[in-house]
Amino acid sequence: MAAATPLFTIPIPACGPQPGGTITATEPAPAVYLLTITSPADNRLTTASCNAFLDALDRIEFSGRYKPGVLVTTSGIAKFYSNGLDLEHALTVRDFIPRALYRLFHRFLTFPMPTIALLNGHAFAGGLMLAMHHDYRVMNPARGFACINELDFGVPLKPAMSSIFRLKLPAATYRRLVLEAHRFGGEEALGAGLVDRLGGLEAVLALVGERKLTGKAKTGIYGLLKTEMYRESVALLSEEGHYDGEAREQALAEAEERRKEEGERRVQELLEKAKL
Repeated sequence: MAAATPLFTIPIPACGPQPGGTITATEPAPAVYLLTITSPADNRLTTASCNAFLDALDRIEFSGRYKPGVLVTTSGIAKFYSNGLDLEHALTVRDFIPRALYRLFHRFLTFPMPTIALLNGHAFAGGLMLAMHHDYRVMNPARGFACINELDFGVPLKPAMSSIFRLKLPAATYRRLVLEAHRFGGEEALGAGLVDRLGGLEAVLALVGERKLTGKAKTGIYGLLKTEMYRESVALLSEEGHYDGEAREQALAEAEERRKEEGERRVQELLEKAKL
């Protein structure tokens, strides 16, 4: 394979404990634009890394230098595609989720070219969510797992985070991913419909060639088709959708607390009667 043509580099500033890094754009084949994120130690998603991705996507689409083609993302860190959110950052930075993370998810979901996530290593939680907002996924068959592990540390999925899996995956895979926090290796991920192919960049380029993906964006409606196809997620990824979802989530949490209190009260009454 010929060497990839270098295009540009976007810096990722340091963000809290995350040291920053770069997003480097190359062209490994004509009209195939590869964005490689390298943000040690594990490509955590922060405001800085989300904004760098958004800047890179804007440059590909709007600079006038690059004709419509295919957009691919991968990692320059062998072990991780992305280990998800920096949780402290996500919990303490006001509006990080709707104005950085969801903007990024929305941009990939509706990007007016075919998009492919090349999962060279682990894609956990928010990292897998990012990959799911691409059109296709190619996974390393020998290294890395795909997993939604919110169950393990007691954090419920927000509506926009959950919807993309419901829209794109078989029900049994969605259940196992979310309610069992199962870790899918390459072969299992392929069989479950999480990814479309196994391999590395060669597999990505083969997928592009076989499906003639570089020509799909030429009519200018590719993004509009995706916006309609995934309109549930598109709506939830808006700021209005986010805050509506937050209100529903709060109402559900309060209803759950009332349910538990009422259940405990009823059981206490039954125990008291049993003593009589």
